Amino acid sequence: MTNSLAAPDTLPVYSRENPSSRYTELLSLYTQHHSSGDTKSWSSKKTVYPGKSLWPFLGFIHSLCRRHNIETLLDYGAGKGMQYTNLCVKEAGKLKVYPSVPKYWGVNVTCYDPANPRFNILPEGRFDAVISTDVLEHCPEEDLRWIIGEFFAKAKKCVFANIACYPAQTILPNGENAHATIKPPEWWQSLVEEVASAYPDIKYYFVATPDKTQFGTLITNDTKPLEYAAVGALPGNVFQAWVSLIVQKLKR
Repeated sequence: MTNSLAAPDTLPVYSRENPSSRYTELLSLYTQHHSSGDTKSWSSKKTVYPGKSLWPFLGFIHSLCRRHNIETLLDYGAGKGMQYTNLCVKEAGKLKVYPSVPKYWGVNVTCYDPANPRFNILPEGRFDAVISTDVLEHCPEEDLRWIIGEFFAKAKKCVFANIACYPAQTILPNGENAHATIKPPEWWQSLVEEVASAYPDIKYYFVATPDKTQFGTLITNDTKPLEYAAVGALPGNVFQAWVSLIVQKLKR
């Protein structure tokens, strides 16, 4: 098995204006999924792809926002965007409860998701940071260069993305596994470094996870160690968040 991609001259050149037929097919399926829900997992159309894949990386992204003085952030593939509207945030060992993820990060968040009619227009301009969680493995291999290229083109300072390198639990309406591209971390590193070479001023942080552990292989061009706090997601109402914390403490 080789970790390298096929030579560029052996593959068609796809782009946002000219995506592969596979991309168009999957986009249609995900749009349908957003609209009808997931009957196999009992997720309604209001809750399918809510954005919960962001949760394990709240502290990591917070540290990136502080390191790079991030004020504006684009979530590329934000799903329903519920991660920004119905969550409180608390760091381990601290009393303060933040009323939302954007308040915790201290940034203005813009959502984009091509399969969600609410967010399916790619916003104009560039953002200090672009993040993408649980997205790239859902994309066809032949379209990954231009998709990752958009991450970098829309970013002024840094890019973050996580990648699952294993099959998904979610099954699409046509019966296929939701993870269209399943490759090892080394394969992703080769691709990311290739695309990133055109954007030398952008710091990047890609986390490729070979199994369902919380954190995997970090692919980055930042040589400085990054420390980040353990962070928990709580109910969106601040009162409910505190009740949840009290109950958890009593249970312990």
